[in-house]
Amino acid sequence: MDTADQLASMGTFRVLKLPLGFIRVLEWLFAIFAFATCGGYSGQLRVSVDCMEKARSNLSIGIDFGYPFRLHQVSFEAPVCEGIRRERVSLIGDYSSSAEFFVTIAVFAFLYSLMATIVYIYFQNKYHENNRGPLIDFVVTVVFSFMWLVSSSAWAKALSDVKVATDPDEVQLLISACKIQTNKCGSMHRPHWSGLNTSVVFGFLNFVLWAGNIWFVFKETGWHKGSSKFAAGASEKQAGTFSQQPNNQGSFDQSGSFNTQGDLIQPSEYGQVGGPSSYSNQI
Repeated sequence: MDTADQLASMGTFRVLKLPLGFIRVLEWLFAIFAFATCGGYSGQLRVSVDCMEKARSNLSIGIDFGYPFRLHQVSFEAPVCEGIRRERVSLIGDYSSSAEFFVTIAVFAFLYSLMATIVYIYFQNKYHENNRGPLIDFVVTVVFSFMWLVSSSAWAKALSDVKVATDPDEVQLLISACKIQTNKCGSMHRPHWSGLNTSVVFGFLNFVLWAGNIWFVFKETGWHKGSSKFAAGASEKQAGTFSQQPNNQGSFDQSGSFNTQGDLIQPSEYGQVGGPSSYSNQI
């Protein structure tokens, strides 16, 4: 029984209890978590520069950064420790392409899964008309599965690089005063990465959901139904071949003659034991 037949007997909103509809709901929920945890992230790190002349020190230099992680555009002021002037230092790296790609896939996946859920509920007849709906749904599901894998892998690699670029120990190496041994630099505060780590997890969970849903969408297409009908017809034909085998066993008729084909054998002139009648007349 396909989804259309099940819905006819279960009701409209019951599609959400079927694997096809239930997984679609999980897809748009997990997509929300994916782009919210990545696109809404903002972090901060703090370093200290303790100059030999204490008056020129700055023991709390705050550096804010966030999505889309164009770190080369993030700058801060640090004391030079020689004179009263300050220098402007910028972080290194631009990871916006991977982050924006990941968020874009998450947003479009959310929109499509939400639209597909609405179609399953309210437009089930249109969905199965001419088999176009299931075929389009199948192709889109395969494409999104691949895109989730690519975007999640790219974002996981970019996040690893962001962690290195924003490590306070690495940022200290960019400050001129920290390269002088008489000055002391330290790490005051490190960024929290739980939100971004969660975004990567939800990215790969979305890939698992979309890849797993390929089978349930494929079952709605004419390709699966055609192969099922072909397999059913072949099994019925094979069963009919065994049931129609001819009965070749021999039988005896009422006259005592053995019939190998099940038909009565007509008596011939040699059917009597005494031989032909013309020979007995001659005697």
